[in-house]
Amino acid sequence: MIELRPLENCDRDQFVMDNQEAFNYGAMEEFGLRDDHFEEDGEIISRQTIEASIDGGQAFRIVQDGRIVGGMVLNVNGEHGDLELLFVSPKEHSKGIGYAAWCEVERMFPDVKLWETCTPYFEKRNIHFYVNRYGFHIVEFFNSHHKDPHDPEPGEGKGDDFDGMFRFEKVMKR
Repeated sequence: MIELRPLENCDRDQFVMDNQEAFNYGAMEEFGLRDDHFEEDGEIISRQTIEASIDGGQAFRIVQDGRIVGGMVLNVNGEHGDLELLFVSPKEHSKGIGYAAWCEVERMFPDVKLWETCTPYFEKRNIHFYVNRYGFHIVEFFNSHHKDPHDPEPGEGKGDDFDGMFRFEKVMKR
């Protein structure tokens, strides 16, 4: 059984490290040790980015049978929801945890009519998950030629050859 527990302040540092481990795993799977997609030295997603998501949303630990197996950050405003972060420990991949956690999100927030999220272009596991498992649709591709209008510092730290992020939407049918 999966449950979503609100993130406790005493677990914040571990949440950040677990998130970074999961995102680094995906990048290493795709690029190996030659990866140059890091936001900060050695990290695909920076502590600053993760903490800003936590501070601006609702953070949850994904718990299975009493064990922490992942986490997520949501930002819900009325009928609109943003999935800011979702990660499952690499040791727990392919066990249905992400799917069960997302089902719990939909149960917890029945008034949300539109969910949005983004993921880097190289995260094939994430793209499969959002499109094939959860019914999200790719609606936009941000890159060096098409900047994200909501990114306060587009391209910051990403260089002119920024490879991009997919933006997804899921319209809820109730």
